[in-house]
Amino acid sequence: MKMTEENNDGNSTITMEDVQSLIKKKDTIEEQIKAYYDVLEDQEVGMEGPLVDAEGFPRADVNVYQIRTARQTIYSLQNDHKAIMVEIEEALHRLHALEKAKREQDQAESQTESMEQEVTLPSPFARVDAVSQGSPACQAGLRISDEIIAFGSINTGNFQNLQNIASVVQHSEGRPLNVTVIRNGQKTQMGLTPQRWSGRGLLG
Repeated sequence: MKMTEENNDGNSTITMEDVQSLIKKKDTIEEQIKAYYDVLEDQEVGMEGPLVDAEGFPRADVNVYQIRTARQTIYSLQNDHKAIMVEIEEALHRLHALEKAKREQDQAESQTESMEQEVTLPSPFARVDAVSQGSPACQAGLRISDEIIAFGSINTGNFQNLQNIASVVQHSEGRPLNVTVIRNGQKTQMGLTPQRWSGRGLLG
């Protein structure tokens, strides 16, 4: 019996189904070996029992041809069995290596995504220290500790001081402004309309 190794490329992918297929081949070989051993046991000669009598003639009490065929086949199957066991061992090593590599890749991708998210978030230029109940800021959804990265036309790139925000607010009374904040490490957008209310200022 001639056997060829499947997926001989060390970099090729291998699945548990491939390993199970190899194990099935191993089981088949073992069954065949047992069947031929049964033939030898039936004739009570085994693998080493003599096939000639004391005078050197073929024994008449056994089927010499059948025994020789069984022995040769067993030797061949035993070689096949050794080869398939090596394949199974290598396949298991490769499978475990692929699974480990996949886990490491997933972890690396997860860390990369987290780092990319951190990198893509601009640096905040202001922080919300207080929000009055019922104010325009409160109704827009601003919360204490929100870090502002965009307020109307003001962003990290052009912000100079808080007077910039005050100027935008004064010129945008009654008009919605797009506000972007960092909250719990995530970017959050909302619409804020500066307007007069029962408290001080246009935002609260």
